[in-house]
Amino acid sequence: MKVWLNKKIVDPLLQILRKGAEPRQLAFSAALGFTLGIFPICGVTVLLCGMAIALLGSHCHSPTVMLANFLATPIELSLVVPFLRFGEMLSGGPHFPFTSDALKKVLTGQASSELLFSIARALLGWLVS
Repeated sequence: MKVWLNKKIVDPLLQILRKGAEPRQLAFSAALGFTLGIFPICGVTVLLCGMAIALLGSHCHSPTVMLANFLATPIELSLVVPFLRFGEMLSGGPHFPFTSDALKKVLTGQASSELLFSIARALLGWLVS
């Protein structure tokens, strides 16, 4: 475990720090990557980070943004439901059921507008948070 941790986390972080980026730029980049990394739609975070890097250019350090995004993935997965419930509370929308039938409809492409509204509510929860 220690070898994997050093190879996947510590060594890339040390390489980033050795490239001469300013501490302020590294802090901004890490915060940006982490914030975008907990976006409640799985699989979209890499695109968001890429767009942020393209828009901000030299104001952010792209390896740090992507590393923070990678490190935020487990947190992203654990926050999807709380963001959804918070968005439901804010909007007063109906409670989206997490059942095997709902998952089956999503995977087969038979999901209704109810799913789209629940995604919008999760985004609302993320934005307010």
